[in-house]
Amino acid sequence: MIDVKALLAGVDMFEMSLWLSGAMVVLIFLGMRVAFAAALTGFVGLALFFMQKQGFEKGLITAMKLVGQIPHSKSTTYALSLIPTFILIGYLAYHAGLTRYLFEAAKRWIGWLPGGLAVATVFATAGFAAVSGASVATSAVFARIAIPEMLREGYDRRFAAGVVAAGGTLASLIPPSAILVIYAIIVEQSVGKLLLAGFVPGAVSALIYAALITGLALFRKNLGPPVKGFSWADRFRALPGTTPILLVVFIIIYSVYFGWATPTEAGALGAFIVLLMAVWQGMRWKNLSSALMESAKLTAMIFTMIWGVLIYVRYLGFADLPDAFAAWVAGLHQPPLVTLFMILGAYVVLGMFMDAIGMLILTLPVTFPAVIALNGGPDVTAEASALGMSAEECAIWFGIIVVKMAELCLITPPIGLNCFVVAGVCQDSGMRMSVQDVFRGASPFFIADVVTVLVLIAFPGIVLWLPSLI
Repeated sequence: MIDVKALLAGVDMFEMSLWLSGAMVVLIFLGMRVAFAAALTGFVGLALFFMQKQGFEKGLITAMKLVGQIPHSKSTTYALSLIPTFILIGYLAYHAGLTRYLFEAAKRWIGWLPGGLAVATVFATAGFAAVSGASVATSAVFARIAIPEMLREGYDRRFAAGVVAAGGTLASLIPPSAILVIYAIIVEQSVGKLLLAGFVPGAVSALIYAALITGLALFRKNLGPPVKGFSWADRFRALPGTTPILLVVFIIIYSVYFGWATPTEAGALGAFIVLLMAVWQGMRWKNLSSALMESAKLTAMIFTMIWGVLIYVRYLGFADLPDAFAAWVAGLHQPPLVTLFMILGAYVVLGMFMDAIGMLILTLPVTFPAVIALNGGPDVTAEASALGMSAEECAIWFGIIVVKMAELCLITPPIGLNCFVVAGVCQDSGMRMSVQDVFRGASPFFIADVVTVLVLIAFPGIVLWLPSLI
């Protein structure tokens, strides 16, 4: 019988982790789901690691026990309970028809601008993002509501689809954001502070989108003609319908800000209030069951991804890859911002081939320690750090930056999930719209996102101001 322990005795587990990480990327490119590719790679790595120390049988049993414990131990994390409640808020609001009131109000108040209906769509998606933690859900909702309206007003169809796909990405940044919660769990930072930190950058991102749309509409008159004919009375009549969503936003932000409730409690309270509003507006059991089922499906997908990737992350910890990468980055003889831009550039490339959540979960165990090391280490003060921030401030600031980078992958080919969702909804609704059309329409917003990232890097106070007040 082959002595596996002796066979693996001369194998460098750090080098093995690099080979296995490369194999995982290949599996993902071949079409395997991120969760399963990461779990398989992590299990093989853990098995080889323990076989090297304990032999074949004992090492395999140890690896199997460890892999079996991870889903339960991570599922019982209190902060994770926030994700399904935030997702449920968004689906309840949609199936109750509350999103249509939001879009109608934005149209009446902003539609008179060049490209005004598209700008209204961006602000309406930002408002919906404040009660929904899912970008895909936001894009799907407004593809049904906003695109037909824009096409009726003579908007360019590619542009209309691109606006909705890009506007949906705002749900990744504006709280309550499921992806920010996942980031906070992975890097062990305050969920409440990260959620508050995303509010102002999300608003800045929406304003930059609006400025881009207005500029394009001024340059090309037929791209997005203004919508006129609404009186002041019409505008004020549209406001009461937005009350439920604004109320939920107020409750979530202020309860977390003033410490009246934890983010999980605020999310549960917000879901309960939206449910009451939906029932009051005449929501039927069919719509309620659809909201519950879609929330369960999306939650299961996110949790499965977290489980699979955390198995891989546990293996990386044993192989010491994150610390080695952080030490290598810290030892580079170049300005910290240059290294940071290199890391962000890698995210642009990865975002073309991976979904946002999977990309962050896979990379953060390596990139986060590296950025903290660039700043001066986990215990550095703002006065002594290379980036002028304390370790906690750097973690929050990098979280917003990296989530904004993750938004790019939602609208970049060939895997831009929001673009696929918008195209699918359009085809189901009888509108002629290919995925390529949506990608072309969304391409100008890539530039807007790059501008937003540069603004957040140049002015970190935009990110850190609100959480610093807690």
